Amino acid sequence: MSADDLGRRRDWSDEEKVRIVEESLQGFRQGSATARRYGLSRSLLTRWRREYRSGLLSGSAPTGFVPLSISPPAAASCEVAPPLRSEDNKTIEIALPNGRRLTIPASLDPTILARLLPVLDTP
Repeated sequence: MSADDLGRRRDWSDEEKVRIVEESLQGFRQGSATARRYGLSRSLLTRWRREYRSGLLSGSAPTGFVPLSISPPAAASCEVAPPLRSEDNKTIEIALPNGRRLTIPASLDPTILARLLPVLDTP
């Protein structure tokens, strides 16, 4: 590394930022390691992550709808599960972009969920 490279600012494209942010979100405590790997300060990566989550940072792919897949229930074993007693026992599982999974009652008010998701989706 030459003296000219020290303290040199680099202009990162949005595509590069998105790739780095997504890499930093892949596993537990990957932010610091990813920042070191690319020669970034942790605070800069944190800012990029915040912009990414709020939709301000986007790569070439436009943001919009997220694909949803509904899986059939797993095949039952020899034991027969008792039928559900009420609609309150049904749940919905949500996979968040940060890798966490959230299981909520199907009867949960959507406005409550909308307020909770930004808090739950933090790294």
